[in-house]
Amino acid sequence: MKLIATSALCLGIFAATNVSAATDLVVATVNNGHMIEMAKLGKFFEKDNPDIKLKWVTLEEAVLRQRVTTDIATGSGQFDVMTIGMYEAPIWGKKDWLIPLKPDAAYDVDDLLPSIRAGLSVGKTLYAAPFYGESSMIMYRSDLVKKAGMTIEDRPTWEHIRDVAAKINDPANGVYGICLRGKPGWGDNMAFITTMANSFGAQWFDMKWKPQLTSQPWKNAVNFYVDLLKNYGPPGSSSNSFNEILALFNQGKCGIWIDATIAASFITDPKQSKVADKVAFAQSPVAVTDRGANWLWAWALAIPKSSKHTEAAQKFINWATSKEYIALVAKETGWNNVPTGTRKSTYANPEFLKVAKFAAAEQKAIYSADPNNSTLPKSPYVGVQFAAIPEFQAIGAATGQQLSAALLGKETVDKALEISQQAADREMRKSGYYK
Repeated sequence: MKLIATSALCLGIFAATNVSAATDLVVATVNNGHMIEMAKLGKFFEKDNPDIKLKWVTLEEAVLRQRVTTDIATGSGQFDVMTIGMYEAPIWGKKDWLIPLKPDAAYDVDDLLPSIRAGLSVGKTLYAAPFYGESSMIMYRSDLVKKAGMTIEDRPTWEHIRDVAAKINDPANGVYGICLRGKPGWGDNMAFITTMANSFGAQWFDMKWKPQLTSQPWKNAVNFYVDLLKNYGPPGSSSNSFNEILALFNQGKCGIWIDATIAASFITDPKQSKVADKVAFAQSPVAVTDRGANWLWAWALAIPKSSKHTEAAQKFINWATSKEYIALVAKETGWNNVPTGTRKSTYANPEFLKVAKFAAAEQKAIYSADPNNSTLPKSPYVGVQFAAIPEFQAIGAATGQQLSAALLGKETVDKALEISQQAADREMRKSGYYK
């Protein structure tokens, strides 16, 4: 009995030791389709790494940005892995808030798309690993456009897009000519409106860092945008961002949608979309220039310096952003559903190309976006749909509120831009860009 009791005690101690050795890895992420799939497939990572347990904090995009920004700025250490984007990665890397990533040889870092890798790095140091990357492009109902006797080619003019939207707009039958982001936020309505403004010849700041929101190109772009949505957009457009419009498009309620290329895999999936076999793609519209007409973005995984589990965090990031993870998604849900826009090998895979009719358009859009040359006048900042400076988050958010109010008819476009200009000017003066 004494031997049995001693053995039982030893087993108990061993089990307790194992329990105490397990690492809880807290991952903050956004509530979109690919990230939700990552959380579901996390069981495979845990199976291969029984000493690590994943704890998910999944949030709406704007809330995620607020939570991770507060966490990293205060060093509170709530998260071990953060989902951040191309805006945050270089700024936070320079501030020494992130752990530099050091993927091993098996990760094949040279397989990452060059523009996506560069956007998440400072110099040659990678601060966030891309989970998926994207540009923006036109997605449209080919059946409706054909029935209207029209076409949409690559780089159409905005006037042509307006004319097509007018022709296919059919609210009586629940179909709206065009769906665009209207929900306020620097990553919501302002991501889209900035690309539109770029193509109208606008810029956020001139070479002396003076805001340019009351310039004629901004007025032209925003007036065009407001008129377009008021005449041919769905009701409640001022509340719509990516997820809301994705749902509308999949229900067959949008004739044209200009947004993130990553949506293509969802709207061509017959399990999710009622119009999966009626979708076609084209490169983004232009007004006076094609510079900055389509954005460049990546949702990526990074490790804050406040994490106490950096080794486990690096191991998880290696897994979630690897070629093997993409193959796992393909095995579990099909090649049409893999996260794209990150690796050259995905676009060279014949199984992916066989089912992803959007692949060529998506890759073309990503390769054509140039964050270092995104405006017609010369600009002092990097970024297509944002200016990569710490002050932009507040400026973009304030402008987004004003332009959403203009869309609702609560403000004129000129007044909304004037108020935005004043807010931007105050922010830039406060930060010492000029007196």
